[in-house]
Amino acid sequence: MADTPQFMQDKEEGLRVSRTHGSEAMVEPLKLGEKVKQIRLAQSLTLEEASKLTGLARSTLSKIENEQVSPTFAVVSKLVAGLDIDIPQLFSQPDTANSRGGRRDITRASEAKTHPTPTYEHELHSTQLTQKKMIPFKTRVHARSFDQFGEWVRHGGEEFLYVLEGEIMLYTEFYEPVALNKGDSAYYDCTMGHALVSLSEQDAEVLWVTA
Repeated sequence: MADTPQFMQDKEEGLRVSRTHGSEAMVEPLKLGEKVKQIRLAQSLTLEEASKLTGLARSTLSKIENEQVSPTFAVVSKLVAGLDIDIPQLFSQPDTANSRGGRRDITRASEAKTHPTPTYEHELHSTQLTQKKMIPFKTRVHARSFDQFGEWVRHGGEEFLYVLEGEIMLYTEFYEPVALNKGDSAYYDCTMGHALVSLSEQDAEVLWVTA
C-alpha cells in the first residue's frame, strides 16, 4: 500500500479519519471554525467587515470561529459567497505528513487582489499559496480618525508594518499613539488592539506582513 494517507470524512460527526499503512487510525476534528477565521484574517477582515460581506450576524461568525456552533449548508454558502472562496478551501486541511519545501508564488503588480473596506483598501499578495506562515499585503489608509473604526482591530499572530508613502498615526491598545513617516516601521502583537489613521493630505500607503 502507498505511504500516502487516505482520508475518509464522517459527515455527521464532522470528523476526518486518517489511515496510514492500512493499520493505525487517528480521528481528528475538521475545525471548520478555525479555517473560517484563518481565511478571514488572510483577507484582513474584522468580524464586523466579514459580517457585512456574508450577511451573517457578527455574533454568529464569532460562534462559528470558536467552534460553538456548526454552520448549516445555507450558512456555508453565505461564507463562500461573501469571502469569495471555494467550498473546498473551507474543508481542506494541511497535509503535514507529506509537506515539502520549495514553494513559490509571484504576484505581478496587476495581479494583486484588492479588498476595499471603509477604513482601508488592501492589496493582497501571494494569494495562490495556502497555509502560509506569513500574510503579506499593501494597504492604502483611508481612515482619518480612530472613531471611524468603531472597535479595535485585533487578531492572532504578530505583525510587521512599514510605511511606504505618507504619514500615519499608529494606535495600539496599551501604548500612546505614535506618528510614523515614510521609511518608519513597527512590529507588534496582533492580539493587542491596533488601528492606522492617515495624517498626510493624501492617503498613506503601508506594507503589512502578518505572521
